Amino acid sequence: MVNEDPNQQEQNGTPAQDPALRVDHSASGHQSVSTHPSVSMHPSVSAHPSVSIHPAVSARPSSSAHPSMLAQSGGLARPSSSCPEDLSVIKVSKRRWVVVLLFSCYSMCNAFQWIQYGSINNIFMHFYGVSAFAIDWLSMCYMLTYIPLLLPVAWLLEKFGLRTIALTGSALNCLGAWVKLGSLKPHLFLVTVLGQIICSVAQVFILGMPSRIASVWFGANEVSTACSIAVFGNQLGIAIGFLVPPVLVPNIEDQDKLAYHISIMFYIIGGVATLLFILVIIVFKEKPKHPPSRAQSLSYALASPDASYLSSIVRLFRNLNFVLLVITYGLNAGAFYALSTLLNRMVILHYPGEEVNAGRIGLTIVIAGMLGAVISGIWLDRSKTYKETTLVVYIMTVVGMVVYTLTLNLGHLWVVFITAGTMGFFMTGYLPLGFEFAVELTYPESEGMSSGLLNVSAQVFGIIFTISQGQIIDNYGTMPGNIFLCVFLTLGAVLTAFIRADLRRQKANKETPENVSMWELALLRAGSQALFEDVAAWVGPGGSQSGLVLWML
Repeated sequence: MVNEDPNQQEQNGTPAQDPALRVDHSASGHQSVSTHPSVSMHPSVSAHPSVSIHPAVSARPSSSAHPSMLAQSGGLARPSSSCPEDLSVIKVSKRRWVVVLLFSCYSMCNAFQWIQYGSINNIFMHFYGVSAFAIDWLSMCYMLTYIPLLLPVAWLLEKFGLRTIALTGSALNCLGAWVKLGSLKPHLFLVTVLGQIICSVAQVFILGMPSRIASVWFGANEVSTACSIAVFGNQLGIAIGFLVPPVLVPNIEDQDKLAYHISIMFYIIGGVATLLFILVIIVFKEKPKHPPSRAQSLSYALASPDASYLSSIVRLFRNLNFVLLVITYGLNAGAFYALSTLLNRMVILHYPGEEVNAGRIGLTIVIAGMLGAVISGIWLDRSKTYKETTLVVYIMTVVGMVVYTLTLNLGHLWVVFITAGTMGFFMTGYLPLGFEFAVELTYPESEGMSSGLLNVSAQVFGIIFTISQGQIIDNYGTMPGNIFLCVFLTLGAVLTAFIRADLRRQKANKETPENVSMWELALLRAGSQALFEDVAAWVGPGGSQSGLVLWML
């Protein structure tokens, strides 16, 4: 059996091998692969339903069935040049924590730049002489940019890999930060818009990466924790974005002094972004030498270099459970984006002159959410209760939002701190849950694609909710605006209850190879769900690969 303990490195000097991808050596020196002790794949086998297994199924397959070329004729294998050296070895890399922490840091820097205008909305309105709606768009451009750029960036991720995406995202984040330094005059609002748009493009190369990094670098028992840490950085950036701008940029009338304080903030973030870009160049690697889990090993073996992104999207949207998750994730994250963007306006309406405390309330929301995200990730790695955990957190988000809505106008800031923190613990703590649940529901599809579609939904609902709630607040007050969000969060909780926990990645990670065979994954990857269900029904719940082979013969 495979030992996938996160701390596993080597035992007795020999890396552990996955029995589902065990390598035999023939007399000719070539490697051959057996997917089951009693059954193997002939090199002519295709995953297409019309192709049958070669009659001469032997215990030792042809030498051409190298681990990196599994299911070659079915178009389900990735070229060996893009795979780790040996797919049969399951071993985690010591570098994995450095990679995820570095990603978390430049994600933090980018998230800070998203909210740095919204957290002191009134001050930037005064400095540039523009409306509140114009400042809101400095945050909403992050959401708008993501939607059309998802597919091109997803293609780049599959074509060039994680390192290229990391370099591009950190470079654009650095460039945008320095462009903003050219906007320190009241008439240069368009320059700060340009800098923010560049940073918003960088976000497209960042936002969907946590689950991909977790899957590529981390073992089966730590992927949810790793994903939470990756999301943690983004949330920390938002938290700092609420806390630091009100401190660095006071609400003063003198335009020259105000420009000086704004320049300090821009120089600090520019320096940090530059340092992180240099570290990404030096430290960030594409992938570990060996796959860290059985699921990742199978994913490498079944991946196709000619995969159609349109076909992948079609398969994802045929997955009803994933579609429901896309909607519910968008409702939750969109509500969070709207609250973050409009929080300064809501607090100032009830507590005039409390810009610093408005930032601290935002900080409380995000810090509590970061704690919730880490706790949720650890809990998922231990319990694997994705559906149950997601539903409970969603319901508690609704409860927290209702309580926050009812207490915002009571006149006691300490009450708002408590209720906002409680709401944030569940609302932002939900974000990594959605990423990991999506990967489970869609395996072995690309993690970047599933996460990207979740984020597209979040950006769409974020724009809708921010504009709608902003208009409601301006015309009717904060209470109706928050009730508006409560209604949609309740809808999201109800829809979450209908998601079925089809945990495909967990099945691939089970120790018994028969539980998820290469044939099952090949058929699912090829879109042959109907054929697979027919086979499963004929073979029965206790069937094995041998029964599947006999049926196809």
